[in-house]
Amino acid sequence: QVQLGESGGGLVQAGGSLRLSCTVPGRTFSNYAMGWFRQAPGKEREFVAVIRRNPGSVYYADSVEGRFTISRDNDRNTVNLQMNSLKPEDTAVYYCAGGVAVVADNPRTYDYWGQGTQVTVSS
Repeated sequence: QVQLGESGGGLVQAGGSLRLSCTVPGRTFSNYAMGWFRQAPGKEREFVAVIRRNPGSVYYADSVEGRFTISRDNDRNTVNLQMNSLKPEDTAVYYCAGGVAVVADNPRTYDYWGQGTQVTVSS
């Protein structure tokens, strides 16, 4: 069982930035597509971004396109989410997820999940 570990959440004012990181133990990280999802109170979990295996193509939700950037470092088994120009509506618990054969925005197709990290954006 692969355990994912997120870090980097916190409280930030609107317009600010945060950088989330997710570490994946083991030697098979490069085999996984890695995604970020988020879930706000009372809402369903929603897709944020995904980065494929080599060559690492990316895809974003419309709500974060142009503000968030997903990247991966296969040498460090890490996937990052740089979040800029944050808005109060970005407030949620953010989850890292990985899978071998994922459909980008379908959480059911991801095999492994982290515990989540809270991001709160104040107005």
